[in-house]
Amino acid sequence: MTLRKPLRLPPYAEMLGVNVDRSGDGSPVLTMPFGEGVIGRPGFVHGGALSGLIEIAALAALFADLSDPDARVKPVNLTVDFMRGARDKPTYAQGTVRRIGKRIANVDAIAWQDDRDKPVAAARMNYLIVRGE
Repeated sequence: MTLRKPLRLPPYAEMLGVNVDRSGDGSPVLTMPFGEGVIGRPGFVHGGALSGLIEIAALAALFADLSDPDARVKPVNLTVDFMRGARDKPTYAQGTVRRIGKRIANVDAIAWQDDRDKPVAAARMNYLIVRGE
């Protein structure tokens, strides 16, 4: 039996109604339901909510991979590419840690709805890692 450490998610995740599941390899997959709190134009997810979901997915992946439980992370930059409108249905997101160094982590993330191979948004993030002092 493998014990998994609990994920630290920002309070915004709760406001978006984000749920966390695990993929086949154990990495976090987030689900954001469509509802009043995430509507942009009628029938579509607001870009800010979508950006928030994808950033939270990146953080979840990073926290799942960090070996230091006391480490804090601070965003250095975030670039989101919107690829198509996210419609009135659940949206999924997953982050992939590309590199964790002593002070910087590089993380990619995607968000999709019906088909993971047709993302609605993708992002690249760099985080400063502040290790336990």
